[in-house]
Amino acid sequence: MEFRIKQFKKPKITEATMITGFPGIGNVGKIAIDFLIDHLKPEKIMEISSDSFPHSVFVTEQGLLELPLVRIFYKKVKNKEFVLVTGDAQPITEEGCYAFCNKLLNIAKDLNCKEIITMGGIGLGKIPKKPKAYIAGNNKAYIKGFPNCNIKIYGVVGPIMGVTGVLAGLAKGKNMLSVVLLAQTFAHPVYLGVKGAKELLAVLNLKYGFKLDLKKISEDINGFDEDALIHSMEERMPKQEKSNMNYLG
Repeated sequence: MEFRIKQFKKPKITEATMITGFPGIGNVGKIAIDFLIDHLKPEKIMEISSDSFPHSVFVTEQGLLELPLVRIFYKKVKNKEFVLVTGDAQPITEEGCYAFCNKLLNIAKDLNCKEIITMGGIGLGKIPKKPKAYIAGNNKAYIKGFPNCNIKIYGVVGPIMGVTGVLAGLAKGKNMLSVVLLAQTFAHPVYLGVKGAKELLAVLNLKYGFKLDLKKISEDINGFDEDALIHSMEERMPKQEKSNMNYLG
């Protein structure tokens, strides 16, 4: 498994928290981390490409081709340091996922990260009117430090799939604290889980004082009535298909 790392800068970090978001159910984690990066204006310090990522390329507005990348940023906010990780894609195999998560945790160690926060979505068969945020982690005391999260997650969700789950799960072996922040969303391929992402950002906003303008996250989505569109699609979905949609990513 090959990971190609391009390093731009290596800041002197005393003790940081790594926050990650990758494409998944409703793209909740990806939307949340990209909004956070857009707001905080952090410095890009690293890019990762890999043959474990999907065999595809992206086409830019200029007609140029780009391979999927993971981008790593650094920002200091109120004397607390953050390493922010956003990915265009996740590894497509189980072996690739574990190899990538171990590589990212080694990078986190090298950057003196002591805490890992991953974000993702809980897929439901219908659009939640007000998505709930849930939390799980590797340390009870650490979990309790996150406000407005439902800690009674057992029985609500099954396995937490992909980088969102595996990265947080492997963190204990690297002597790092970790939590997974999850928000309810609609498990439909074209649905963007903006409301779920806002719930996760609200948690981070309270905990770290980021002063995020959460109204802006809705303004950044081009103005079509997404909920109305999905409601229409819901009505045309077979009942059995709707009942089977309850998973994580």
